[in-house]
Amino acid sequence: MLVFDDARRLGVDAFVTTRVGGVSDGPYFSLNLGDHVGDDDEHVRENRRRVARAAGVATNHLAILRQVHGREVLELSAPSEVCGAGDALVTSSRELAIAVLVADCVPVLVVNARRGRIGVVHAGWRGLVAGVVAAALERVASVDDVYAFVGPSISAARYQVGPTVADHFVDVPGALHADHGDRKLLDLSRVVEHQLEAAGVAASRIWSCDERTDDDAFFSDRAARPCGRFALVARRHLASTVVAGS
Repeated sequence: MLVFDDARRLGVDAFVTTRVGGVSDGPYFSLNLGDHVGDDDEHVRENRRRVARAAGVATNHLAILRQVHGREVLELSAPSEVCGAGDALVTSSRELAIAVLVADCVPVLVVNARRGRIGVVHAGWRGLVAGVVAAALERVASVDDVYAFVGPSISAARYQVGPTVADHFVDVPGALHADHGDRKLLDLSRVVEHQLEAAGVAASRIWSCDERTDDDAFFSDRAARPCGRFALVARRHLASTVVAGS
């Protein structure tokens, strides 16, 4: 696991899973958490049980969205609620671990420690265009109190896009780089950081990891199809240690 150590002082246990530690085989080796990619259903269930255990919750207390590449934000307050379709999940509950699945898109954790609310976001290019980051921030409330953690995603060097996609991000500084012909290289993480700052999250409260899905440690849909999915998982655990005005 890749652990977000800085989130712990905000009262949140958060980590990103890697490919290892599960029971899947073939292209899904070994900790695939996606139940929609062709893997054996029982393998996925066992892998999810292991992740729930790592998060300190029962398997049915691990909430995973059915993602649709949009801006829908779901809120859960109890394990009994059904987790439906959307691209961001928000909770104030200490009983739930919430998660989004990725394999090149950007997983984002947002924390409002003062209000005891957390959210996880699946941010691919379609979701970023649709405004999923801003929508999630609205639901965790008061961006002045928000901290954000940007997880592993595909690097710009490996993410070539055509003008149909690139045109959406021409106004984001540092997001696009020249490639062959009309092709561009797109830095999705930079777009996420830009949208967080544009929504009012201070740059000093945004942490971005250096890891990328180009590394074999993570599943990458661009590198191989079919492939599995890894997760960003978060759970509130203690009262925040953030002091007023920090």
